[in-house]
Amino acid sequence: MNLTPREKDKLLVAMAAIVARRRLERGLRLNFPEAVALVTDFVVEGARDGRSVAELMRDGAKVLTRDQVMDGIAEMIHEIQVEATFPDGTKLVTVHEPIRDAAPVTPKAKAAAKEPTTRAAAKPAAKAKANPAAKPTTKSKAKPAAKRAAKAPAKPAAKAKKPGTRTKGARR
Repeated sequence: MNLTPREKDKLLVAMAAIVARRRLERGLRLNFPEAVALVTDFVVEGARDGRSVAELMRDGAKVLTRDQVMDGIAEMIHEIQVEATFPDGTKLVTVHEPIRDAAPVTPKAKAAAKEPTTRAAAKPAAKAKANPAAKPTTKSKAKPAAKRAAKAPAKPAAKAKKPGTRTKGARR
């Protein structure tokens, strides 16, 4: 079976989501990769089922609660960006604050959950923010190259060499 790198990534996420679901069933709290995999799988499968971007952005934040993840994980994940394939093409879905406190279920919330949502009623998706760098940036005391060049004394030009001469240590 020949799989593209994208297909391999989808299978890896799906398998990690299966592991995460099994751990939740056993009453275990999820770690960072398991939590991300579960929300990512929800978005990918929702896109495959034909759900809208707005629905997935909204409902992706309801997949997990703070009680289902290890301490500190909810604070580590501020957004999850998933490139999912929809019937009309590939789109970037951003789930903001995907792990929230468990909201109490009220009669209004139950009624709202039972109402069918249509694509026409869904709000257009907000423009996604740029993904932050994986490594935190630090302020450096080094001066920019332009300032260094302005303060540095000019170097003397290199001497021209005669053609056919060898430099020190060069081999033939």
